Amino acid sequence: MEEFLRSCRRTLQENSDQAGPGFHVVLGNEACDVDSMVSALALAYFLFKTAGGDSAVLPMLNIRQSDLVLRSDNVFLLHQTGLSPDLLLFRDQLDLRALHTAGRLQLTLVDHNVLPSSDTDLEGAVVEVLDHHRPERKPSPTCPVTVEMVGSCATLVTERIIQKAPQILDQQLAHLLYATVVLDCVNMAPAAGKVTPKDSQYVAALETRFPALPPRGALFQALQKAKFDVSGLTMEQMLLKDMKAVSGSLNVAVPVIYLTLAEVLQRAELEAELSAFCQKSGFDLLLMMTISFTESEEPIRELVVFSHSTTCREQVSRYLEQAQSPALSLRPISCAQPHISAFQQGNALASRKKLLPLVKDFLGECDGDGCLGDAEEGSAVPPTPTNSLVDGCPLDEGLPPITAEVLRDKFRQMESADL
Repeated sequence: MEEFLRSCRRTLQENSDQAGPGFHVVLGNEACDVDSMVSALALAYFLFKTAGGDSAVLPMLNIRQSDLVLRSDNVFLLHQTGLSPDLLLFRDQLDLRALHTAGRLQLTLVDHNVLPSSDTDLEGAVVEVLDHHRPERKPSPTCPVTVEMVGSCATLVTERIIQKAPQILDQQLAHLLYATVVLDCVNMAPAAGKVTPKDSQYVAALETRFPALPPRGALFQALQKAKFDVSGLTMEQMLLKDMKAVSGSLNVAVPVIYLTLAEVLQRAELEAELSAFCQKSGFDLLLMMTISFTESEEPIRELVVFSHSTTCREQVSRYLEQAQSPALSLRPISCAQPHISAFQQGNALASRKKLLPLVKDFLGECDGDGCLGDAEEGSAVPPTPTNSLVDGCPLDEGLPPITAEVLRDKFRQMESADL
């Protein structure tokens, strides 16, 4: 793996001019957790070893190089397997848009199956998808899509390697894949609700092929300790450590924080910290999932909803409280901060992976019927009548369209009014 990564560096340096050959970039998601990082590294290595073609295969971490320090479990696993972070390629080290414009880019997505709104202009470069989240990509004859709801995307990468090129597996690569699946599947504990039969199948296959792999329990505890180590981090760094973003009528941040809800709410400057983060990053709403574990390794999940807009906060809270697929079983708890709603989550098996589709569905409903605008008292832009959405009706040109930008402007006005 080290020689492959060094060759990636050399290839990048030697072919940076516009007239050079193409690049086949294997890109993880923007949270860049251990699963996203290892899936990108391992699948790129597989393609390098097995695929022909003129394009150079490059694994890319979908964060800035300076942000890797926030992924303490990623750094721990790299050091444990003898890989230097200096060998890795980061999003701010290669201009994907320039490559795409020059016709020199192919993208394979791992650990996500649609590009975020900020990258939709790269859609034409996507040639394959390998993921374990809810499928959102439409089938295409030019882009094979493998989406299976297993506990870890690394399980699907392991499956492909074992089935198609088992000879490339060595102790180091096996360790990377094995550690990732064990971490994602919470030490393969059924009570955590993450592990599937396929995850167990390929963890067992790796253990059989490489008996010198670390014991599951010790490996999981070491990675978990590194992942939950937020000592010395600011709130902004904790939010960025494991965050995903969703865009629609609102820009929504969905970070996972490795503290208990009580520890979060006890922060004296919590509202100011969240407000500064949202303002700096351009978010209208923040849904923070806190996570901790019982002694038996069962997850405890709680939820914080932050927005200066009372309407926005109340509507998304009500939507999540009423959700049934899955039911989060939220129970409101008392919170002294005026712009925060806090909830205990009765369904502790509903991870962020299951929360994100609910957020997207909420935004989709709001995009479709203007529900956020409808809820605003004294709105200067009246809700669009249903019959005005019918082509050729008398009102179809009578009202301005309620676009996402209009909604964001209205929420900024609401925030000012609420402050």
